Amino acid sequence: MSLKIAIQGIESSFHHLAAQQLFPKEKIDLVPCPSFETVAESITSINVDFGVIAIENTIAGSILPNYELIDSSNLKILDETFLTINMYLMALEGDTLHDLNEVHSHPVALQQCKEYLKRLQPHCKIIEGKDTASEARRIKENNLRGVAAIAGKQVADKFGLKILGKNIQTIKNNKTRFVVIGRSMTVANEELNKATLKFQLDHNIGSLANILQLLSTFDINLTKIQSFPIEGKPWQYSFYIDVLFKNSALFEEVTTILKKAVSQLRILGIYKQNLENAPSRLALKTSYGEY
Repeated sequence: MSLKIAIQGIESSFHHLAAQQLFPKEKIDLVPCPSFETVAESITSINVDFGVIAIENTIAGSILPNYELIDSSNLKILDETFLTINMYLMALEGDTLHDLNEVHSHPVALQQCKEYLKRLQPHCKIIEGKDTASEARRIKENNLRGVAAIAGKQVADKFGLKILGKNIQTIKNNKTRFVVIGRSMTVANEELNKATLKFQLDHNIGSLANILQLLSTFDINLTKIQSFPIEGKPWQYSFYIDVLFKNSALFEEVTTILKKAVSQLRILGIYKQNLENAPSRLALKTSYGEY
């Protein structure tokens, strides 16, 4: 039985590699999507088992709209993996750097290569595209001379493109965190030690400091905090946090307290930290009856 997994992008993209890293022993029925929104729609309409989406990068930072997408779609983060991202500049055989007029790629990929791209400007136009692999495929299929794409080496290999630049990302140890999203699943408590939360605060002095103190008091490690503007409420923000905990029962008690201390609290996911990039155990639990 295969797993149906929706990704933003096409086969050979970084999202595809992340899905393979998460489920190395499973047969994956890949469902390519043109946008992250389409990934979420595929899950909510029960057309796929899971979605895999990028959530943050060591150069570009957090992809905050994806946090909002998970929340607004009423989905949950179920697992995570970290992928080393090496970027390559590629074009048709016969083209050189001096022939290039345009470079296309996903906006986040372009941001990761910003310093390298400065060397190609102003004679070379930088254009945002749908995703890394799709832009490379378009160059090959349409025989676009003077046009390059930024993507992974596996994309150049797949579409037979010539590599003009290797490891062109600004920071060489460049990693992207991908998460598995889906409908809520029951997972054994002893496996859980990480959570992603969203909350809003009233405009009271020290309100955020009180929340941070509460987490510290109960030995919950805040590993990340991001603010995101609330639509329709100028200068008001939601906060997204990642936390690590040692005791699931204690964490549940803390969330009960948090609900009383903030104006709104949403748990976007409780899962297992996966810095070692272990294969996901979600495939063992996949059953529509568990959602």
